[in-house]
Amino acid sequence: MKILVTGANGYIGSKVVKYLCDENISVVATDLCSENVDYRAKFINVNIFEDRDNWYDFFDHPDVCLHLAWRDGFIHNSDKHMSDLSSHYKFITNLITNGLKQIAIMGTMHEVGFYEGAIDENTNCNPLSQYGVAKNALRKSIEIFANQHNCKFQWLRAFYIYGDDLYGNSIFCKIRQAVKEEKTTFPFTSGKNKYDFIHINDLVNQISKAVLQNKVLGIINVCSGKPISLSEKVEWYIKENGLKIKLDYGKFPDRPYDSPCIYGDNKKIKEIIGD
Repeated sequence: MKILVTGANGYIGSKVVKYLCDENISVVATDLCSENVDYRAKFINVNIFEDRDNWYDFFDHPDVCLHLAWRDGFIHNSDKHMSDLSSHYKFITNLITNGLKQIAIMGTMHEVGFYEGAIDENTNCNPLSQYGVAKNALRKSIEIFANQHNCKFQWLRAFYIYGDDLYGNSIFCKIRQAVKEEKTTFPFTSGKNKYDFIHINDLVNQISKAVLQNKVLGIINVCSGKPISLSEKVEWYIKENGLKIKLDYGKFPDRPYDSPCIYGDNKKIKEIIGD
């Protein structure tokens, strides 16, 4: 099996590439830089947004494309989300038109919008940020296109990630940075909202196992399936890592588009990983 991974140099992509290489999978990794890409993968430095007649031939006929590439994922109302949308669509549809048989794309719980409770594949989406709008539009459009071209479609919907926090953009990374700068307090929201947190290693395991099979398709929540309050998780993280910093509650207002309690229904991913 040969898997094409876009965004292969990123926080998630580089770890997925390593996981797949450890499993002796043939990996074609593409991004604009390669410093974090495992040496065992075949790396191709190319801008996937450029015009090309046949991306499928260019990447030597992968069995699966895992599309992780995305700009400004932590800047929810960046203009790049909507301006890049058509380029993502053109790249993926070019692959499918020219022969790709399985496409897996990284999604986000932000495409759902304001919702309370467990999200499954039938949950209605009403995104409230440009990031969520763009992801949701890509999901709907590629699902239609893939079905029309006999291409197996997977949408890997991610939630909140922690772990390896020196290199990410999460709140845990920001707390680590504050400690490094010898700050004793960290400005925080009320922390009451409950989310689905997943360790990066568990996320990578779930993503990799999802794309290595083609029986479970459609929207697949890559998640823990367990809601926990932001304050409880962050306080645990500070204590677990022996960090000398305290949360300054109420310094920032809660975002109006953040749900009181939102988490993933993990039935499909549990079926895949055999849990």
